[in-house]
Amino acid sequence: EIGRVPVDSIYSPVLKVTYKVEATRVEQRTDFDKLIVDVETKPAISPRDAIASAGKTLVELFGLARELNEEAEGIEIGPSPTDQAMAADLALPINDLNLTVRSYNCLMREGVHTVGELTARSEADLLDIRNFGQKSIDEVKAKLADLGLSLKDSPGAFDPAALDSYSDDFGDQY
Repeated sequence: EIGRVPVDSIYSPVLKVTYKVEATRVEQRTDFDKLIVDVETKPAISPRDAIASAGKTLVELFGLARELNEEAEGIEIGPSPTDQAMAADLALPINDLNLTVRSYNCLMREGVHTVGELTARSEADLLDIRNFGQKSIDEVKAKLADLGLSLKDSPGAFDPAALDSYSDDFGDQY
């Protein structure tokens, strides 16, 4: 049957397999990993043969998955245009957002100079800034939404028009 690998759990010659990955050092370099595999088997097969068989099976299965995408062979995947555009937006100085003087000055005093530094902050972080209140946050969120960005813990789809309906519903209470 396609999509099914029959396994007899009673007869399986492999009793137990555990593995551990440890950092290891080769000469002066310490950025290598060491894989430790502990295999317990029945006398019908040696641990070395069990690992070799499992490796062969995995290579065959991954080969089948590779064949599904043969037309993609030879295509080099580079950074997408949207990634480049987002990187450009994140490098944009906050001065280019055309924020109100109060919001701009508060952010500059806090050391926030680029849009990337701004998006790395949450609403709670911004509220901790002196003289930076909810109106300033709403303004920043609207400007970031224009760029397709949002604050750290904010939902991605902030709709500035929702603020208008919010103020219509509750008047000048907020």
